[in-house]
Amino acid sequence: MSEALTGGCLCGAARFSAVPQKMEMDVCHCRMCQKWSGGVFMAVPCTDVAIEDETQFGVYVSSDWAERLFCKSCGSSLLWRLRDGGHVAVSMQSFDDASHFAFTEEIFIDEKPETYRFADATRKMTGAEVVAAFAAGQDS
Repeated sequence: MSEALTGGCLCGAARFSAVPQKMEMDVCHCRMCQKWSGGVFMAVPCTDVAIEDETQFGVYVSSDWAERLFCKSCGSSLLWRLRDGGHVAVSMQSFDDASHFAFTEEIFIDEKPETYRFADATRKMTGAEVVAAFAAGQDS
């Protein structure tokens, strides 16, 4: 898909457009995403992310290699990106229409709490496998 989709935060102050790399959504179970999103982070790998008004976005540097963007007004979790610009993941729920995406992959499966399970059959990667894929320059 080469068409840009629009999205934004709960209050409407932080808006963006982005081109999904694929019409698939990954679920991240890492502890940082659990704390950041209040559950799992449902991520859509994207390119050509355009932020409408940079002043509405806060940036939290969550590790040596990644940062998380959120709305400064309402706190909505919106984007995760590698600090070198090599990969951007957009929160699936932040798209204006999130009905397009298939659930295909779970990452950091070794950090998933035992308290929930997804019914869909998905590809699964451990944290070590995800880090190795990023180090090799691949998407998860």
